[in-house]
Amino acid sequence: MKRLLTVLHRIEDGVLVALLLAMILLAGVDILARTLFGGGVVWVQPLLRVMVLWIGLLGALLATRTREHIAIDLTSRLAGPALKRVLAVITSAFAAFVCGVIAINAKEFVKLAYEFGDVAFAQVPAWPLQLIIPISFALMSLRFAVQALAAAAGRQQEEAA
Repeated sequence: MKRLLTVLHRIEDGVLVALLLAMILLAGVDILARTLFGGGVVWVQPLLRVMVLWIGLLGALLATRTREHIAIDLTSRLAGPALKRVLAVITSAFAAFVCGVIAINAKEFVKLAYEFGDVAFAQVPAWPLQLIIPISFALMSLRFAVQALAAAAGRQQEEAA
């Protein structure tokens, strides 16, 4: 299981790096086209906006994996070990619940985009580009749930599922 998680984490990291490199290249090409030819490529700007969404959500997924997400942990710093454990379970379980609710609603959003035939740009349907929203929040929910279970069992994990 640990080997599978390592492979999945490397794939996740690889997709994040590839997206960032592609964004840099596309933005550079667009800048050059605007400078040299007086106009950019029409579909580059909308694609870059979609790529920003993907990088943001994949970055959030990475942050939950490595526990480097934004957290207000003043109470856990001041609390003793037993209270700290209870707080870790509660906050991780709450985060799992919230991310799960967002994932369910995002799935409905993508479903509606599919049903209405929304177009992102250049005749590209919007729904495949929006799939990152429910998928990333579902995975974040799963990671927070695993972290809550680990905290309840009394062990801290460096990396969750």
